[in-house]
Amino acid sequence: MSKGLLHHIEIYVSDLSRTVDFWGWLLEELGYTSYQKWEKGQSWKIDNTYIVFVQAEERFLDIPYHRCRVGLNHLAFHASSRQQIDEMTNKLTGKGINILYPESHPHAGGENHYAVYFEDPDRIKVELVVPE
Repeated sequence: MSKGLLHHIEIYVSDLSRTVDFWGWLLEELGYTSYQKWEKGQSWKIDNTYIVFVQAEERFLDIPYHRCRVGLNHLAFHASSRQQIDEMTNKLTGKGINILYPESHPHAGGENHYAVYFEDPDRIKVELVVPE
């Protein structure tokens, strides 16, 4: 197997239906395919890596996620080109998804960093970036 490569990521969410609507189209745009689906979760896979979203139990929903607390800050995905970044930016805004750091987009990560930053329904930051 591929020693050291990421096997999977599992993220608990506040509203599975809303999360599936958001992440389903995004991951499929990036080449992932639907992998597993059950009452409390769903996953998408690309090659040997998959991402799982699971509905958090009601008793754990009292403190909302915030990326500046201890834990996950953001997920960053490779884009194939600057053109893909631009196309995805248009699709995101067309869906009413807020683009983060609009004043410096697409160079919010620095002048040599071409990316789009946005948030999922639980405000987990997502980055789509062209490797430089």
